[in-house]
Amino acid sequence: MNKRLVFSFLGNIAYLEAGLLVFPIIVGLIYRESLASLSAYVWVQAILILLGFALRKLSPDQAIYTFVDGLAITSLAWLFLSFFGGLPLYISGQIPSLVDAVFEMASGFTTTGASILINVEALSQSALFWRSFSHLVGGMGLLVFAFAFVPQKGQGTVNIMRAEVPGPKFGKLVAKNENYAFMLYKIYLIMTAVLVLILMMTGMSLFDSLIYAFGAAGTGGFANKAESVAYFHNPAAEYVLSIAMILFGFNFNLYYFMMLGRIKDIFENEELRLFLLIIGLAIIGIMISLSGSYDSLEVLFRDTLFTVSTIISTTGYATADFALWPLFTHVILLILMFSGGMAGSTAGGLKVSRLLIYGKTIIRELRLNLQPRRVLPITIDGEILSESYVKQTFFYFGLYGLIFIIGVLVVSVSQGPFLTAFSAVSATLNNIGPGMGVVGPTGSYAGFTVISKIVLTFLMIIGRLEIYPVLILFNYKVWTKG
Repeated sequence: MNKRLVFSFLGNIAYLEAGLLVFPIIVGLIYRESLASLSAYVWVQAILILLGFALRKLSPDQAIYTFVDGLAITSLAWLFLSFFGGLPLYISGQIPSLVDAVFEMASGFTTTGASILINVEALSQSALFWRSFSHLVGGMGLLVFAFAFVPQKGQGTVNIMRAEVPGPKFGKLVAKNENYAFMLYKIYLIMTAVLVLILMMTGMSLFDSLIYAFGAAGTGGFANKAESVAYFHNPAAEYVLSIAMILFGFNFNLYYFMMLGRIKDIFENEELRLFLLIIGLAIIGIMISLSGSYDSLEVLFRDTLFTVSTIISTTGYATADFALWPLFTHVILLILMFSGGMAGSTAGGLKVSRLLIYGKTIIRELRLNLQPRRVLPITIDGEILSESYVKQTFFYFGLYGLIFIIGVLVVSVSQGPFLTAFSAVSATLNNIGPGMGVVGPTGSYAGFTVISKIVLTFLMIIGRLEIYPVLILFNYKVWTKG
């Protein structure tokens, strides 16, 4: 790893975050918040600018990024932004604990939506905006955002993008990654802006529309009301957000195909078909299970659609307390939690494309047992996947399972009941936010120990970056060479 190159890149990230802090300051000025509260953002801006200046001085004469450099930059950038993103909340006293403040903003940038706040409505408008705005920035990726608006110099910058793009497949659209990043964010921001306007048409205020659009777009789930979306008693907004969360769970390459008029490629996409099939089956299963608990079929459908959308997209909004639903529905929701959205979306989870590969591999092995001499390649959208690629996908699943088990063991030791630990690790590693029980849609992570919060913070970042970029930081050879 070229340490000078990596840390000099963090200087760019420091400048970027200093610029982003302008937005909560503007919100604070609009709502006439105290100078003491707003000064926290200014102090952190000053620290970031000075730090950015110092780190940029480390830049080598020639910038050539290797894949290892890309992995290190990605993980360090997310840790960096989470820490400094939480500082204003800590300095202002709105979140008295530094660990809690960093947890909150790591949850924001990774679009997890897990919160340590018991009374979210006690926060200032600037703080509410900042934590939700982090969903918008982190949804498509912090470094994708950086490349889209602050193009970087040097060779091999594609390796940085490769390290951050979610999902098991890295498309051909990233050959010119700066243009690709700008294209992604253009689509992303246009969709978000349209969502804001539609939410306002349903009766929401501009501020509320921004908060919930940021959460739906980034599939994050931070709300400015303790009851989340249920506070508004607005069926139209619930339907709009349900559809939006599903749409932001799509692979954004599909929207690019739509722009090119390649509609056939969209309908033939196997991952999309499986994603929609899972949603449809989940809705039917939950509605059947809850049919005796609702007097209105429309309300039953709306609550089910919203809950399925928010869980599979790993957003975390709520209109109903699904923790009170029957066990059968919990099993379905757990499956959706681990499934997540499509590769290349803003959603978390294992990704539907991996489930597709796992399913096709199992079917192939069953067929080979009957006809062992047959050659049965695994194909996705007509493209043959190499055996090494399939093995790599299964290796990811094994590594994911190992990290999950370790996370549950560590959290359960310091936290208590197994179900709480299992649910918390599931919700953070899959970037969902709310889970079951104590961390359900009406609960929070406030009662967790400091150790548990630190572990869960790392799990959120590990889940968002899909393991490898964070694990590389624990390889001593990376730090001793280069």
